[in-house]
Amino acid sequence: MFTSATQLSNATKASIDSHLAALNEFATKALTTVAEVAELNMATAKASLEHASAAAQQVLAAKDAQEVMQLTSAHAQPNAEKAIAYGRQLASIASKTQAELAKATETQMAETSRQVNKLIDELSKAAPAGSEKAIEMLKASVANSHSAYEQLTKATKHAIETIEENITESTKHFASTTQKPARSKKQ
Repeated sequence: MFTSATQLSNATKASIDSHLAALNEFATKALTTVAEVAELNMATAKASLEHASAAAQQVLAAKDAQEVMQLTSAHAQPNAEKAIAYGRQLASIASKTQAELAKATETQMAETSRQVNKLIDELSKAAPAGSEKAIEMLKASVANSHSAYEQLTKATKHAIETIEENITESTKHFASTTQKPARSKKQ
């Protein structure tokens, strides 16, 4: 029995170490993402402030109401394009982070599953006669949990892909909508 207790203790320690490493990896990725989004937001805010300042100076220098209207219209297109670019960059950061977290989660789940199966195999060697059914039920439970996780992962990936497609379509629609007035002015 001492061997099984030692094995269980070692397996528990390995599992906890593995989970702590995974949590550290997730936290690092989350902080990196927050830093990327903050950097994007700061750059966008700075550019917006510079653009707004330049636009305000142009409007203040306008000689009549018609020139003010022309300047206002001229600034609408670049602002829409900047909003589209910002959305694309934000979606790119989110997509990259999702892919990294999914990969880390898959790696963690595979390692956890491997450790649990190894522990079950080691404990089954020392199990008393007649416990074969219980061991098989335990193995089936682990396999079912792994299968459920795989299905959840597939569903999550599909949902993320659908969201990304919707963002892309919305961006295309928004871009084509903002470009129509610019074309009509040239005609």
